[in-house]
Amino acid sequence: MDDRHITTDLADGILTITLNRPERLNAFTGTMSRELGQAFCRADEDDAVRVVLVTGAGRGFCAGADISGGADAFADGAVFNAAERESGAARSFILDIHECRKPSIAAINGPAVGVGITMALPMDIRIASTEARFGFVFARRGLVPEAGSAWFLPRLVGLPQALRWCLSGGVFGAEEALRGGLVSEVVAPEALLPAARAIAREIADNTAPVALALTRQMLWRFGSAPDPRELLGIDYALSRELGAGPDVKEGVAAFLGKRRPEFPGRVSRDMPAAWRRPG
Repeated sequence: MDDRHITTDLADGILTITLNRPERLNAFTGTMSRELGQAFCRADEDDAVRVVLVTGAGRGFCAGADISGGADAFADGAVFNAAERESGAARSFILDIHECRKPSIAAINGPAVGVGITMALPMDIRIASTEARFGFVFARRGLVPEAGSAWFLPRLVGLPQALRWCLSGGVFGAEEALRGGLVSEVVAPEALLPAARAIAREIADNTAPVALALTRQMLWRFGSAPDPRELLGIDYALSRELGAGPDVKEGVAAFLGKRRPEFPGRVSRDMPAAWRRPG
């Protein structure tokens, strides 16, 4: 596809999506929203994609919404939602990221402010360069946290930390993001993409695609459930179905043979009947 505000590259199971407006620190637009959502939807359906890695071109990850045209950028919400419609309502790119069955990694290389950081919250792993800067700046612009961030952020960092960052609206550095649990590691700028690719490589080379898709969805769905009752019924049924399947046989054989596994299961066709996809 001919994307305008992102680029995509698939190599050895790792799909790298690069936000690509470096002259504006990758400021977010409706076009970028649509293209990013579509890229995650394609990744979801493509068995060649094992892991999605998102980063920014140039000095920034994403400096927030493009407000070069003034405050009207926020008037109709177009900067945050894809142009396509689903059931009469705007389909958010955030759902495309969150519901993608492939794990995703955000490699945050520079400023990530406003939607520039909220877009990374539904991704599964976030690592940052020492040059990264973060800000949930909405209250300072007369806005509320968008892109589902009032749901995602407290789940990731806890309510007290989410309140501290969102109520002040201030910008903070990578070390504070690490201490607060927003990112899992901070590395030198030149080490960021190699570190992110090493994580992606470990996932792609050693895990079963179907089991991985189920695992990330189970953790997101049940991580804050009030009790484990519903999950116990689901994971029991999944364990029985998967346990009789070819991926488990291959995983055990590879472990005993001290070799890399070659799992036959594919997300596009082999998701267990016991799992009901959200939505």
